[in-house]
Amino acid sequence: MFEFCVDPKTLEGISWIACYLTTPKHQSMYWSVLVVLLLIGLTAPFTMLLGFFGAWLKRSVFLPFQFMGWLYTSTVRGVPELIFFLFVPIALDQLVELIRHKIKCSDWTDAVYQGNDFVVCTAAKMPLGEAEQWVHHTWNFALAVTAFSIVFGAFAANIIDGALKAVPKNQLETAQAYGMSKRQIFFRVHMPQMWVYALPGLSNLWQVLIKGTPLLFLLGIQDIVYWAKELGGLKTQVYQYPHPDIRVWYFLGLLFFYLLLTWISQIGFDRLTKIVSKGQATMGGQAATGGRV
Repeated sequence: MFEFCVDPKTLEGISWIACYLTTPKHQSMYWSVLVVLLLIGLTAPFTMLLGFFGAWLKRSVFLPFQFMGWLYTSTVRGVPELIFFLFVPIALDQLVELIRHKIKCSDWTDAVYQGNDFVVCTAAKMPLGEAEQWVHHTWNFALAVTAFSIVFGAFAANIIDGALKAVPKNQLETAQAYGMSKRQIFFRVHMPQMWVYALPGLSNLWQVLIKGTPLLFLLGIQDIVYWAKELGGLKTQVYQYPHPDIRVWYFLGLLFFYLLLTWISQIGFDRLTKIVSKGQATMGGQAATGGRV
């Protein structure tokens, strides 16, 4: 807040806008942008880990592992993402509290599930009732990252599995003929060539992840979409900064924010594709080497 923002009723034009856009609630909105970026930054590596794990399960020679990989990817792909975004945080939260309940309140005699209610002892609550507000926000955010990672990890698993299958077998057979171990073949031959086929699909998945961040609002996290709706709505004279319904301008700002984020991401993926394609027998590889592969 600026010094001249003491009495909003005396403000006009640029001064009113400057004071209005620096209120504590607007500062919360600006912080929510970092929350969205942090969600993307944390979800991406966990998604890749689950993607490689799911692809490894699907490619395993052990049939139970194959079934687990198929079940994971098929279930997530076959059920609307919204259901998982709502189910995973609730289920995980109750699972953690149930485990804590069994450990901390072993003398509890009442049933945990009482009709539609889930009742555990006070010591088993996660987080505890007397915990500070930032602890509750952090816990909710961790549940959101978990839900996003599980959902997008299944799609990443299919992409990675397909990319591994797309690598020409003669490349792997040649490496084996040179006496390389399976581990050496995978890390020195198979995986480096796999990225050429995986990046287009992973690029699309990254864009879908960015577009999915407004679902944070459904998980109880005050993201930028929540604040745009809250701040842009009609404010009468009882508010410090009364204004008509200007949500269209807030959502227009969100439109440019997401377009800018996806545009920067596409530039990054294009450069990354050129790097991994160099020396490969693909159109991208030939372009990177001037037609010489």
